[in-house]
This record gives sequence, C-alpha cells and structure tokens, in this order.
Amino acid sequence: MAFVLPDIRFQQWKGIVMNDTKPSVLGTIVRLIADVAAGAACAGILIVVLLQVIGRLIGSPLPWTEEATRFLFIWMVFLGLAAGFRTVESARVVVFLVLFHRFFRRLAVPIYVGSSVFFFGMMGWTGLTMVRQQFMMNETAATLPIPMWTIGIVLPVSAIIAVLAIVESLRSRRELIALPELGLPADEIAHADISISAGH
Repeated sequence: MAFVLPDIRFQQWKGIVMNDTKPSVLGTIVRLIADVAAGAACAGILIVVLLQVIGRLIGSPLPWTEEATRFLFIWMVFLGLAAGFRTVESARVVVFLVLFHRFFRRLAVPIYVGSSVFFFGMMGWTGLTMVRQQFMMNETAATLPIPMWTIGIVLPVSAIIAVLAIVESLRSRRELIALPELGLPADEIAHADISISAGH
C-alpha cells in the first residue's frame, strides 16, 4: 500500500521540496516521454472506445477497436508506471522499516533504489527477449495491420524510462524516498500505514 501521512504538515513539506528544486534536463525528458506518451495512449483509448460505441449503435461495429483498446491500455499502464517513479508515487510499505533503529531507517533509499532498478532491469531484459522473438517470428496483430513487436517494445522502453526517472527522483525528491526520516513518531507512521492497508 502507498504510504500516506495523516498530517497536513507532510503536504506542506512536500510542496516546499517541489518548489525549491529546479527541473533538470533529464527530468524534462522523462516527463515528456512518459507523461505525454501515457496521456496520448489514454486519449487514444477514449477515442477508440467512442468509435466502438458509435459503430455498435449504428449497426456497423468496427472489428479492430477492441484490440486497439487493449494495446493502447498496455502502453498507458507501463508508461504510467514509469511516470510514477519520477514523482515518487509508487506504492510501497514502510511500516516495518520505521519500527527499526534509526540507522536501519536510513536504508530506505538504497532499498528503494536497488529493488526498483533490479525489477526494471529484469523487466527490460524480459521485454527485449519477447520483442526479439516477436520480430523474428514476424508476428502481427489479429485485426490490425501492425507487427506485435511495436506493442511489446513498451516493456524495455518503459523500463529504461523508469530507471531514468529513479535517477531523477534521487536528485529532486530524495526526501520523499526517505519517508521514515521525516521525524514523525514511528507509531504514528505505522498507524497511518495500517489504516490505509485496512481500507479506512
């Protein structure tokens, strides 16, 4: 579950961190590639679904709309995942980390970065393997005249963007990654995380 503080102080502190950091070239590139592309995929889904509904209403359904919606959704999800790491909005549980000694709490950043980079490295390698197989087999979509590797390429692309986003977040939002170092009592942080986990 995502870690959320029940205190308005965190929102104010977060705003200060955001305002004090100037956007870098890397951050701008990641934002344009991830956010804009994910937004374009979302807009494409809306347009395709509207075409699908209109086609069914007039009695002439378009056979390619369902597949196009699925492909656009895949692109939107993976690009959105990468975009979330740029702003440190990925879901994680820190309730156990804050219960340990302060020395171990400082491991939040290495654990976050190491596990995230490892995950995206594995995702990129798996995605490249799949894309290579799709390209060699000349696999195409069922109803759309496009090769399947153009869909599968989103895995390695989003993995690269996510790693770059993690690097950018280390520069501009390191304090948000190290949440246990905010200075709030451990029981307050743990209570907030447990409440979110319980659905309250």
